[in-house]
Amino acid sequence: MRAVIQRSAEASVIVEEKTVGQIKQGLVILLGVTQDDSEEDARYLASKIPHLRIFEDEEEKMNLSLKDVGGSMLSISQFTLYGDTRKGRRPNFMKAAKPEQALQLYENFNELVENEGIHVETGQFGEMMDVRLTNSGPVTLILDSRER
Repeated sequence: MRAVIQRSAEASVIVEEKTVGQIKQGLVILLGVTQDDSEEDARYLASKIPHLRIFEDEEEKMNLSLKDVGGSMLSISQFTLYGDTRKGRRPNFMKAAKPEQALQLYENFNELVENEGIHVETGQFGEMMDVRLTNSGPVTLILDSRER
């Protein structure tokens, strides 16, 4: 699984002109699932992300985690994270998981994060979404469960 992690002051996701998920301070997670991913990958990311020390403390050093600051998470399914652009000009999405597998692991990831005590808002799986965020810092990281 691959996650693009963005520290945000606020964020929302809109589907068909309706806000379906919204957070204040926290993290926006764009989550991609590949064919080889399993529950172990979801567990790894769900246990790692809430504890990443990427929020500033009183000395303006990144020493605090999402849990430390009481932030929320906006989780968005993003199959295009597994787009292969090495050949031609159109991305190939052959490595992305099929929708059934991706949905199960996406929902599993969100549930595991909630079990960490984090409030999770989501987009709508498989829908066209507009994601709006104020990237704080900016801080953006990429985490891949295969690169431990």
